[in-house]
Amino acid sequence: MIRIAVAGVGNCCSALVQGLHHYKEVGNPLGLIHEVVGGYRPSDIEIVAAFDIDRRKVGRDLSEAIFASPNVVPRTVDLPQLGVTVLRGPVLDGLGPLTRGLIEVESSEEASSIADELKARDVDILLSLISGGAEQASRHYAAEALKAGCAFINATPAEIACDASLAERFEVEGLPLIGDDLLDQVGATAVHMEILEFLNRRGVHIDESYQLDVGGGAESLDTLDRTRMLKRRVKTEAVSSSVPYPFPLVSGSTDYVDFLGDKRESFLWVRGRYFSGAELTMDIKMTTSDAPNAGAVLVDVIRATKLAMDRGIGGVVIPIAAYGFKRSPKRYPISEAQRLFERFIGEPGGN
Repeated sequence: MIRIAVAGVGNCCSALVQGLHHYKEVGNPLGLIHEVVGGYRPSDIEIVAAFDIDRRKVGRDLSEAIFASPNVVPRTVDLPQLGVTVLRGPVLDGLGPLTRGLIEVESSEEASSIADELKARDVDILLSLISGGAEQASRHYAAEALKAGCAFINATPAEIACDASLAERFEVEGLPLIGDDLLDQVGATAVHMEILEFLNRRGVHIDESYQLDVGGGAESLDTLDRTRMLKRRVKTEAVSSSVPYPFPLVSGSTDYVDFLGDKRESFLWVRGRYFSGAELTMDIKMTTSDAPNAGAVLVDVIRATKLAMDRGIGGVVIPIAAYGFKRSPKRYPISEAQRLFERFIGEPGGN
């Protein structure tokens, strides 16, 4: 089994919990990228601890907390009681000016000792799904993982795996550190990267391109509130790695639309030239459910991280980070990152 703790019981957590139960009950691998990673199946992942700051989630069983406001992911499975009570995490910078209206914090309650709880539950990996703008809180959870002897996966844009000093501390302790900023299964950034890589491979010269996203849910509001420019920079840098020359490119979130709920509307546009200078224009609109888009990549990353632990690998594991994250310390075109990941999970001792 892979024993994980989750920081941030939001929409991504809800999709992950429901997805794990779905694959355990149904057994059909439809929707997974890899059915088995390093000998581990999704059914081998067990969530044994969870942390949040919203009073509507703290103290409740995880099976109930994932449907509490402000979460908007619909119920897709019938969950039993999981026996995991959501504990109160530290607030620190977890609230932005706009998200204060969505999240209800009980300020009189003391936060749990994260490291003590991780040790008590024999956690292998701490997964951070907290607010994208919470840099201090992200660092706090990473430090607590170190104290507890856990690997750490940072799905947020906070600079954790890209912090060389922090990566060195995890390497010294022999603990994997994976991040930053999760790359969704079929999110707009991943699709944009694949399209540009394909066009470049087919001899098309890219002149200009953009990718814009509009979504509902607390994470979209937090992006608009605090991390809009950071996300734009991270996404733009990730997408630009698909083409070996510079060109005008914009990639980022543009607005929050509350009634979209967990839906995300993405708009991709490309202008280029091919044989004898003939012009090409591509205009795509894509609608996705946001939170489940993280699921398949997360279950791959979790299992690969446990594989790294089994092999005694500490610090940033580039084949995992480059495969699953927009802000990996070392970036590759998406097809090359996929090959690196496949090689890592297929070759004992490979890194």
